[in-house]
Parts: sequence; structure tokens; C-alpha cells
Amino acid sequence: YPSEFLMQKITEDNQVPVHLHVSVSLQYVAGLKGRALVEFFHGNIAEVENEELRHLMWSSVLFYKTPNVEVMACVLLSTKAIYFLLDDSFVHADEHQSDFWNKENSDCENSSFHLSCCFVLKLNDLQSVNVGLFDQYFRITGHSADHIVTCLTRDSYNTHTFIQQLMAVLSLLARTPSPEPVDKDFYSEFGSKNTGKMENYELIHSSRVKFIYPNEEEIGDLAFLVAEKMDCLTNLPSLNILLYVLAFQVNHAEGSAQNTSSLQPKTLILTSSDLFLFDEDYISYPLPEFAKEPPKRDKYQLADGRRIRDLDRVLMGYQTYPQALTFVFDDVQNQDLMQNLTLDHFGE
Repeated sequence: YPSEFLMQKITEDNQVPVHLHVSVSLQYVAGLKGRALVEFFHGNIAEVENEELRHLMWSSVLFYKTPNVEVMACVLLSTKAIYFLLDDSFVHADEHQSDFWNKENSDCENSSFHLSCCFVLKLNDLQSVNVGLFDQYFRITGHSADHIVTCLTRDSYNTHTFIQQLMAVLSLLARTPSPEPVDKDFYSEFGSKNTGKMENYELIHSSRVKFIYPNEEEIGDLAFLVAEKMDCLTNLPSLNILLYVLAFQVNHAEGSAQNTSSLQPKTLILTSSDLFLFDEDYISYPLPEFAKEPPKRDKYQLADGRRIRDLDRVLMGYQTYPQALTFVFDDVQNQDLMQNLTLDHFGE
């Protein structure tokens, strides 16, 4: 252990997304290759001697306790646990949540020694995995609020690969088998299904971890919400969501020494008539079983919305993935100006 193929695969996956900045400590990890990477894992991260590193992925992550702080992490999957090697800026980003993190080593801050927090979620504590719409993200749920993490991969391939690797590793766990299902009679089998609400698709793994996928109703709910923002509920059947993608909105900070840009996470939704940007809550929904009250904010909050007919041009950057797009809209104060003129001129 490990095989040459696995070492090559982990080396290839050890790439920090170019548009996201990471701390010096994580840059060091990103520079490791092959055997050095495996030795680093066993020497600094692994909790048991005989666990094997199976998969590595770079992703933005959100924690249930700090839902407003998105942080870059190196996610390492082994045969015993999932490790989130976090950017050290995260510890200082949310001071009122400081009890969530162990602060023993704060005396190292002023030295040249770089420290990273490592959040560990043992596979035995894993209860469910919720996959987001169009595989843009997934949420891992353990047994308490401290053990809920969302990985915002913004990439269906990375999500799919991680889920496959996780299922393979879970298959190695020796868990007690589930009790045999009790034979249900006809009425109890069909009576409970007349609630009018379709449940999400659930796949219960042999390790008893649930993998939950969204159903068509989520798209329907989203279409209803979008139509509500467009004030066209009467036209709901003809409203189609053409694209749902997790993206970043670029806000340029002008006046600074160099034009730095901050990236604001947004959900972009394209319909046949409008382009919307939403602030989405990726961590609180669906509600965990232990939640006592609903989250403080809605799952989708409209940040911006423009009509496609007002789109003047789209500017494309020439850099490699991720691609930057600039949408230029006509700045018309009264959006329905032309429509009203036409009605007045041509009568009814």
C-alpha cells in the first residue's frame, strides 16, 4: 500500500482551484506529490496506524454551526474517517463560534510555524449524505450539529467521484446488520403514502448510511418560487428552469492599490425569460432530525433578477476554467416602458 495508480490519482487530484486563495499551510499541502503526500497523511493527520488514504478533493465547505462562513478545505477520505484540513483563516473568521474549535495552540500564531485545523468525521458516526440539486454540492450529516458539513464542489464530476469512493469505503465497515423488515399488511403499506407529499429518493447503503437525492418536487418548488419573484404565477406551467448552477459573483473593490476582487457565492438560475441570482442556504435544509426550530432564513433569497430581453451583450474572458462571464443589461429605469407605449399606440 498504496498502489502506483492510487498515488498518481491522489497527486492529480491535489490541485487547489485557481480562483480560490488558500493559506500558506494549505499551499504546502497542495505542493506535495505521490509518496510524500501519503507520508504527510500518516504522519500528521491519520488517527490510526492501519488506515488507508483512498481519496483527496479540494472543496469549499460550510459548517452547520457557522452557516455564513465558507472556507476552503482539503478533504481526505480514508478507510476510517473523513478529514477536513481547513484554512487557518477560518478560526478567526467567526470569533463567537470559537468554542467550536480547539484553541490550545494559539501561541504559535506569531512564529513562522503554520497551523491548520483538522475537522474529523469518523465513518462510524456518519448517518446520511444529502446530494444537492444537479450534484452541485452534498451535505454530510453525523449525530449532532457539530457533525454537519456541506461540501460545495460546484462540480457534478467531483461530487459523483467522492460519493462513489465514500460508498466503497463504507462497504468495508463491519456494522451489525439491520433487523429484518416486518411484513406489513395492505392497509398500512398504502395508507401512509396518501400524505400528498413525495419523499426524496433514498438509497440505504449496506452500512446503514442513507444517501438522499432530490426529487422532481424540489425543481417544482424552485419554479414556483422563481415565478413568485416574476409575478407570473398564472404562467407557471410554461415556466422552465433551464439552468441551475452554483457560481460566484465578482465584486471589484475599486480604489485599492490593485483592483482586488471578492467572490460572493451565488446560485444562478436561468429561465426562458429571466436570469436570477439567489443567496441559497446549502447547510440547513432539509432540517436535521435534532433541529428544534426552522432556520433563521429561507432556503432561497433573491439577490438580483433581470429580464433576458434587457440583456445587451455577454462578455467572455479568455482564461481557462472557471470561465468569467459579464452580463451587460440595458439600464432602463421603468422596465415596462416599451410595453405600455405599444399598448397605448395600438389600442386594445
